[in-house]
Parts: sequence; structure tokens; C-alpha cells
Amino acid sequence: MMARTRNAAKTMSAGFDFWNETKAKMPRLAFLRIKEAVLGKRYELSVAIVGASKMRSLNKRWRDKDAPTDILSFSLSKSSGEIYLSPGEAKKEAVKFDRTYDNFILFLFIHGLVHLKGYDHGAIMESIETKFRKRFGI
Repeated sequence: MMARTRNAAKTMSAGFDFWNETKAKMPRLAFLRIKEAVLGKRYELSVAIVGASKMRSLNKRWRDKDAPTDILSFSLSKSSGEIYLSPGEAKKEAVKFDRTYDNFILFLFIHGLVHLKGYDHGAIMESIETKFRKRFGI
């Protein structure tokens, strides 16, 4: 699904690509460590940091919701997936959850990774997320 120009790609390591299409600053090394802890080193993941209009477009196309959201995750196979994060939407939501912006971005990232592991919202997903949030101090 991700269509990016070569210049936009920032490869962090084999199997982990990171794109930032916004001016938002992101803790990329934390993303890599968390990704490997949740999904393993062999899982191929692309992360795109996008603006509200791109996120709205994706949310409309794939979820039939005509509004931007803070995170979307797409499983492509058992060993690959994509995550889209919207910093602007995350800033708005962080306030509602009484979290700092940086903390909430990583909170969302863990949430998206757990979805990629195949879990849906509920008590089991929340307990898995809590385990990783504690591990990384989030």
C-alpha cells in the first residue's frame, strides 16, 4: 500500500522502513526497539508519519470513516505490515488521555503493533499493550 519516492524513505534496519512526510520530530530509534520487542526482528514493518489529510483519505478508503485518525495499522501478511501515524491527531488525543505528546506517540505505536500481531480491542489486547508499555516506560 505504501507508495513513496525513494528520497522520502529512511531505512532504519533490514525490515524496518520509516517515512516522515511531516515536520514533526519522531523518536525513530525507540520505534525500532519497540517494533523488535513486539513483532520480532524478522517482521517487515513500514511506518509512515503523515498529515491529517492523508490520514483522512486512508481512513475513508479502508474504514469508511470520513475523518482523520491518529493511527492506522495494516497487516499485509503474517510477517509484514504498515503503520500510519498522524502527529497532529496524536497531539489532540494526547491531551484527552493526559499524556505527553512523545509518550502518546509511542503508546499509539504499541497499540498498532499489537493489532498487527492479530489482536482486536479488548482485555487481552490491553494486557499485552500494558506489558510492553511497562517494559518501555510508556
